[in-house]
Amino acid sequence: QVQLVESGGGLVQPGGSLRLSCAASGFRLDLYAIGWFRQAPGKEREWIACISSSDGSTYYADSVKGRFTISRDNAKSTAYLQMNNLKAEDTAVYYCATNPRGWYCSSAISDYNYWGQGTQVTVSS
Repeated sequence: QVQLVESGGGLVQPGGSLRLSCAASGFRLDLYAIGWFRQAPGKEREWIACISSSDGSTYYADSVKGRFTISRDNAKSTAYLQMNNLKAEDTAVYYCATNPRGWYCSSAISDYNYWGQGTQVTVSS
């Protein structure tokens, strides 16, 4: 059974940090590119980061560049999103997803086939 399970969300103060995890099972995560997306209330789901399967190249949306870091541990079938210097506007449900074209980091939702259930991140004082 294919599964992606996110964890690590929660409530954090502005300027704080969180690390999200995305654990995969039922398929070989190392063959897929991994993307992180987020969806704030009343807004569309947006792409924020991606890491390829081939050489581990990483790409970020401008809104998170320099603050967020995506990584992967294929041996553990897990991807991560380290989030630093969090802002109120980072509040959203965060999702990880996989792109079967592992060499290709895409920002398009339609390029991703497996999705996790999401984890809530709230940045508030």
